[in-house]
Amino acid sequence: MKQTIFTLLVLISIGFMSCRKDRNDPDIKQYDQTQIQNYISANGITGMLRDTTDGDTTGIYYKILSQGRGTPMDYSDQISFVFTVRSLDGKFISLDSLNANHFFGYLGHVSSSLPKGVQIAIHNLIKYKGTAARVIVPSHLAYGVNGYGSGSSSNANTHIAGNQSLDYYINVVSNQEVYDDAIINNYIKAKSLTGFTKTADGVYIKIATPGTGSDQINADSYITCTYSGKCLNDVVFDSTTLQGATSSSFTVNGLVTGVQEGLKGQTAGSAVSIIIPSRFGYGTTGSGTSISANTVLYFDFTVATVSN
Repeated sequence: MKQTIFTLLVLISIGFMSCRKDRNDPDIKQYDQTQIQNYISANGITGMLRDTTDGDTTGIYYKILSQGRGTPMDYSDQISFVFTVRSLDGKFISLDSLNANHFFGYLGHVSSSLPKGVQIAIHNLIKYKGTAARVIVPSHLAYGVNGYGSGSSSNANTHIAGNQSLDYYINVVSNQEVYDDAIINNYIKAKSLTGFTKTADGVYIKIATPGTGSDQINADSYITCTYSGKCLNDVVFDSTTLQGATSSSFTVNGLVTGVQEGLKGQTAGSAVSIIIPSRFGYGTTGSGTSISANTVLYFDFTVATVSN
């Protein structure tokens, strides 16, 4: 009896082993590669290269759109970049690189907030500040089997499904001052804005209505006004209206540097528009969840009173 049971167990084990041997299930890297290649083919994407760093191990695909110069970036370097991203199934798309999709920090810290594959691609493939590239990150170097976000994976733009590879456009900024100025000029052109004057340090100011008061605004002035502040995606992040008020009051030296520059010298009755490079706004830290690092800001102020 014991011999019979033993023989049956051996035969069953051999059967299981035979089944496994005959199966050809792909591992996750093979799955990712097939998913990416099908995506490239279906969308008519050309010029994509497969990352062959360290012997073709990452599975990342990339295309350099414009090449930067200088010394290759290392993990210890502080970098600034903007990006757009979409999942290959098209259910998650985040395209706003004017505010939401900014990164500033050490290259070695990229993976603390973004997929490991983005960090690898910047270090190994993009390499230089000033480079713009398209990068497809395989799911095993993205958000893996669990995906990312909240809600159902069928909800658009709230959840990245598990095992989804990601299509990124990444622009590593070489000079934030030059980049901000280009962003501002592109915005002015796109919106057909007129009347703005650029100051020596790069703040753009438009006096829509000259003031009629006698006291000029200085750093220590206390003003009452109405105002609004927005990013260049035209999303308002703060305003007198959002504060539920009919007027707002400020001591000028408590405002961000670019606003101070735009208001100084104005008088009661003036209406002023100010476009501020990120270094004169909230800089590399941003502010809360509404203003990311290195974000250009647009303010409108109508000054009611000035007290010196």
